[in-house]
Amino acid sequence: VQLQASGGGLAQAGGSLRLSCVLSGSAFGMNGMAWYRQAPGKQRQLVARISRGGNTKYADSVKGRFTISRDNAKNTVFLQMNSLKPEDTAVYYCAATGSSWIDMDYWGKGTLVTVSS
Repeated sequence: VQLQASGGGLAQAGGSLRLSCVLSGSAFGMNGMAWYRQAPGKQRQLVARISRGGNTKYADSVKGRFTISRDNAKNTVFLQMNSLKPEDTAVYYCAATGSSWIDMDYWGKGTLVTVSS
């Protein structure tokens, strides 16, 4: 299983970016997909997660601004990021799990999001 994230870049505060992550390989059984981020000098944190059935969970810091969605037919998960803030600057990683949200089974390489003030 491989995860390929894309869509990062530079945005101004208040702007938007959309991240995509394609899951390839033996994708069958990967029920949960999520986005994490890690800012310089900080620990990696969950941004949002979505189950195969569409149940979602968000970090408090992004609620109302970010939306996670997925296209099961294309094994793709998206993160729509609106009203971006400088504190959203981080490397964003997508991850997939077959069962446990605690231990994600697969991780993609990160994509850098930089938000300027």
